[in-house]
Amino acid sequence: MPTPRAAEERMNWRSSVPFLAFHLIPIAMLWTGVPLRMVVLAVVLYFVRMFFITAGYHRYFAHRSYQLPRWAQLVMAVGGATALQKGPLWWAAHHRDHHRYSDTDLDVHSPTRGFWWSHVGWILCDRYSATEEQRIKDFAKYPELRWVNGHDWVPALGLALLTFALGGWAGLVIGFGLSTIALWHGTFLVNSLAHVVGRRRFVTSDTSRNSFLIALLTNGEGWHNNHHHYQASARQGFRWYEWDPSYYVLWGLSKVGIVRGLKQPTEAILTTNLVRAGHFDVGLFRTRWNTAAARLAEVGGHVADGLVQRRQQLEERIEAARHDLDEHLRAQRQAFDELAMVRRAARSLRPIPVRS
Repeated sequence: MPTPRAAEERMNWRSSVPFLAFHLIPIAMLWTGVPLRMVVLAVVLYFVRMFFITAGYHRYFAHRSYQLPRWAQLVMAVGGATALQKGPLWWAAHHRDHHRYSDTDLDVHSPTRGFWWSHVGWILCDRYSATEEQRIKDFAKYPELRWVNGHDWVPALGLALLTFALGGWAGLVIGFGLSTIALWHGTFLVNSLAHVVGRRRFVTSDTSRNSFLIALLTNGEGWHNNHHHYQASARQGFRWYEWDPSYYVLWGLSKVGIVRGLKQPTEAILTTNLVRAGHFDVGLFRTRWNTAAARLAEVGGHVADGLVQRRQQLEERIEAARHDLDEHLRAQRQAFDELAMVRRAARSLRPIPVRS
């Protein structure tokens, strides 16, 4: 039987109302219309902000796969905050925990707990609402990053006002609202599906997979098995044909001196623990073993419940049979007593007393 969620892991409806209500914004397109110019703006803002999430929040703050000057670091933090995915310290700290405990009960968004939980449920509960600064001390020491982390709504509000200034209500609804919703779920797909859909090139201790479709939607984050194989790499598309535009932009910025120390996989890393080389896939084995064990325990629980129910039924039948036997024996005793009285009366030739 599924284990009930702890109170802190249940959806907090009160704090989730803004997130859920935000999804109603596109309904306003019935009144604003859908100008092509605003659709273009939405697409541009989707991929630009996806860059700040993937290259900034993820590859820089969570994994330190390259170096930035302090001003550019702040730009990455502010740009990522416009995506309304909380602050850079919160995001990166929890992502580090994901890698530390990937696909285990301690994984913040383990896909083994179901699609809803790994996609968005973990964000809407209270358990992970706080920023674990001890997980990200290397960046929490910067006061400007702590400010952005604590006021992550400010950059998003600024962008919303800018889209309104550029396109009126249509700019706000489509350019900001619709693109933000798409951005949320594009990013969340990495958590919910990148350990479920796709292929594995490398043996890892988890179930990460490579998916071209997810990579297409997330500026290259879909090469998730590559990433879990070598987390420090700024480049997640290890092959030339693996679409990774976030890396292409970082590479371009490195040529003008903004980005430094881009980490890339060596040839040794690229040829280590390949699935096709026959290495034992411990990640898939462990997950499938745990799944099978959980199902066996569930089946065992059902069997045990059935045995308990059967035992109760047998006990009830035994009790009913014993009751019937007691009634039968009492009736027999009464009959014997009456027969004895008849015999005694016959011997004494006295009237037979009648029982009432």
